[in-house]
Amino acid sequence: MDFGFDAADEEFRARAREWLTARLGPGGAFADLRGVKAPDDAQRRRAWERELGAGGWIGLGWPEGSLTRQVVWFEEYARAQAPDPLGIVGEQLLAPTLLLRGSVTQLERYLPGIASGEVIWCQGYSEPGAGSDLAAVRTVAVPAADGDGWLVSGQKTWTSLSQWADWCFVLARTEPGSQRHAGLSLLLLPMEQEAGRIEVRPIRQLNGVSEFSEVFFDEARAVDVLGEVGEGWSVAMTLLSFERGAGMLGRQIGYERELDAVLRAAANSGADRDPVLREALLQQWASLQVMRANALRTLGTAEPGTAAVAKLVWAGWHQRLGELAVQVRGLAGAFADGAAHGVDDYPLTVAQHTLLFSRADTIYGGSDQIQRNIIAERVLGLPR
Repeated sequence: MDFGFDAADEEFRARAREWLTARLGPGGAFADLRGVKAPDDAQRRRAWERELGAGGWIGLGWPEGSLTRQVVWFEEYARAQAPDPLGIVGEQLLAPTLLLRGSVTQLERYLPGIASGEVIWCQGYSEPGAGSDLAAVRTVAVPAADGDGWLVSGQKTWTSLSQWADWCFVLARTEPGSQRHAGLSLLLLPMEQEAGRIEVRPIRQLNGVSEFSEVFFDEARAVDVLGEVGEGWSVAMTLLSFERGAGMLGRQIGYERELDAVLRAAANSGADRDPVLREALLQQWASLQVMRANALRTLGTAEPGTAAVAKLVWAGWHQRLGELAVQVRGLAGAFADGAAHGVDDYPLTVAQHTLLFSRADTIYGGSDQIQRNIIAERVLGLPR
């Protein structure tokens, strides 16, 4: 597509930058959250979500907002080193799906809480044995005996932000005996239930952070169905289509900052004089330029395999960067720098944090193997 920013976009950029600087810059009310990745202080992070909502920065793309304005916001958000938002699942996944597949009543019920930053959502998709193969879902839901909603039983895993979420949308099997894509429904349920109905068990990762969890449902009550009963697979695929979009360009601003830090470290340690490392660093820089150009080229398109290609490219790129971040520091890369970028007994350096977290990049959001299958079947026309 012919992508560019006009004068109105640049005026919007200046306003966004000024707003972010006033809050995250020196003396700002949220300066302590600048550069924060892991949501350790839930109350502060919730306060930030409400601040975004009050400023009108949540839901810029609803229902068909300016694509360039969305890109501008994500870029400036990344440049300001604003904290990873707690409301990302509700804003960028559920809300666009509600606008396409939800009823008027559902829009009136759920969108205001997301837009204000008051209500945090999580996504109940992956299960043990049903991660990238989502159609293998075994969580079940049966109609409540009192006729009020559905009772959900089963286990979800790798559920991002679930220990802070107020609501969850859950893909569950509502037709007994159904298999694969048939008989599924996307159910909406509050995370606050009677004792024992929902149990959240945080999963501690290699970097010491626990933003993922296992979630166990024992006849937890779902109060709504998004789409028709039995059409869960179609609704779930609609939702996943929003997973990669304008936000990818903001992510690349963060990647650029991380790469700059690695380049500075290489210069400080003398690693940039090693021809092999210098070539690897140059390839990372060039790949980032290609990644951005491709993201701009495909923004707003629905070409088969576009999202799969983008996921493969950035996941592999970020893993290589994590390896280089530690490698260019030589032996010093194995030691902490006295600043705890992990939690508790994990005093990780920023480089070590990048290395460890990036191990998951080729798995979450669809593993590399699944992305290659999508490209093979839907783009190249190869047999299953």
